[in-house]
Amino acid sequence: MRVSGDQRSGAVRTWLYLMAALVVAMVAVGGATRLTGSGLSITEWRPVTGIVPPLSEADWSAEFAKYKDTPQYNILNQGMGLASFKVLYGWEWGHRVLGRLIGLVFFLPLVVFWWRGMIGRRLGLGLLGLGILGGLQGAIGWIMVASGLQPGMTAVAPLKLALHLTTASLILAGLVWLAAGQRSDAADPAPGRIRRVAALLPALVLVQIFLGGLVAGSHAGLVYNTWPDMDGALVPPVDSLFAIRPWIENFVDNHALVQFDHRVSAYLLVVVALLHAVDARMTGPAGAAGRAEGVAALALAQAGLGIATLLLAVPLWAALAHQVLAMAVLTMAVVHARLSRGTGLVRRPAREPVLGFEGLVGRGA
Repeated sequence: MRVSGDQRSGAVRTWLYLMAALVVAMVAVGGATRLTGSGLSITEWRPVTGIVPPLSEADWSAEFAKYKDTPQYNILNQGMGLASFKVLYGWEWGHRVLGRLIGLVFFLPLVVFWWRGMIGRRLGLGLLGLGILGGLQGAIGWIMVASGLQPGMTAVAPLKLALHLTTASLILAGLVWLAAGQRSDAADPAPGRIRRVAALLPALVLVQIFLGGLVAGSHAGLVYNTWPDMDGALVPPVDSLFAIRPWIENFVDNHALVQFDHRVSAYLLVVVALLHAVDARMTGPAGAAGRAEGVAALALAQAGLGIATLLLAVPLWAALAHQVLAMAVLTMAVVHARLSRGTGLVRRPAREPVLGFEGLVGRGA
């Protein structure tokens, strides 16, 4: 059966958005795994056989014995019972299984779409890049876990955690970019300044996500639990921001500087998003203005949630919501950036609805 261009782009776009949703779920489960201290409960990386969990009490005892050899157990969790270990193991196992599921949902439909001639050259190259990045993400995940199994470590290295989170965010951004580009109705590009700032916003969000990963990995959110000041000062003293030698290590290991960087980056993102929304409303087409306002609203909500998370000393629910909302900000920013460039694969009759995330904020450029 011949597949029309309209059907082709719609099916591929639905698949890409499904993949994006699975990546967001992966980030959420990964966040819960980290926040519950579960990430080091599985001490081996078995890409194939690791999908099968322990099935007998003997299997569970063997896995628990491996965990008892880790610094995390000996420093933090001595005396933990098998039942508690099973909870930790369940989170980490679920996180790894979801990663494998994402690989299958990516690869199997890709083969079908390619076989039916539904993947163009440019889209194919983009998907190839995302596939490579996905494989790299699995390796980064294991390197991150291995860093937490080293002598004296009770958690993974903050820099590796931030890299793992940022790579997941890059994959999400790539999927959303490709999906938004499959939009079938034609739209003209936004004016140059709107288009350029729209392209800048996803980069700012990714920087903020990376810095948030450093905050999470170093537990910097558990100190300086005041706002807008940091224990009485809007800008901490330089000697506290750069107390570690060599000075470069402060950007990863110094709680004061790590948290301060995250705050400043958040302020910058919110200011740019708000000014861009005003500019788009005054000079841009309605669709671009609506999307810009959506980015600004989500950025404001994320900033407010981040402040609440800090003031409450990082409760699990708030920290997890903050991480997931970051993915929503990134998604909206990427959609806005992509559609601001203009689209037009196949013209769709005006009476047909726009599908996908971008349909929430209007059809125009």
